[in-house]
Amino acid sequence: MIGFLRGRPLFVDGDQLTLDVQGVGYLLLCSLNSLTDVEGQEEVQLWVHTHVREDAIHLFGFSSTLERQVFLSLIKVNGVGPKMALNILSAAPLSRLVEMIESADTKGLSALPKVGKKTAEQMILSLRGKLVLGEGGAQAEKLKPLAAREEIVSALVNLGFRPHEVEKVVDSMDPSFDLQAGVREGLRSLTQQL
Repeated sequence: MIGFLRGRPLFVDGDQLTLDVQGVGYLLLCSLNSLTDVEGQEEVQLWVHTHVREDAIHLFGFSSTLERQVFLSLIKVNGVGPKMALNILSAAPLSRLVEMIESADTKGLSALPKVGKKTAEQMILSLRGKLVLGEGGAQAEKLKPLAAREEIVSALVNLGFRPHEVEKVVDSMDPSFDLQAGVREGLRSLTQQL
């Protein structure tokens, strides 16, 4: 799985960025916020999520780990796919998006592209209280519990455990676990189930 790519932006076509990484061109789908962040730079580093479907493999690129974490949270919401999540991230700054979810602003969320009232309510139900912001505004935003959770899930799935079993075990863990403690606890729990 690709975690990040560092290279030279070649060109942008809509929400697609072609990144030259040592002579290999990677096509990344990016939010407008990420595309704005990389604009005019000679070399950039983008955090990557690989989305695999039966008929396609897509790479999604993000200029910050925070944006990647919010994207991963959004695609877990019932009715929100990766393209829709990218449109949501393009339509509002992260701090505003998190603020609307935390304040249960259904009307504000419904105003985002392709987000109806039902989807807005589902986003609030699924994500409220799970997106933790740090101090200092948008530049210092952090989602530590969520970040560790995603990394723990990824590590355990990469070790060969079934995703639905891993999700169940990780959801029952102490949310303050860092990556190492979470993987250790996950291995302990998952191997006991065998």
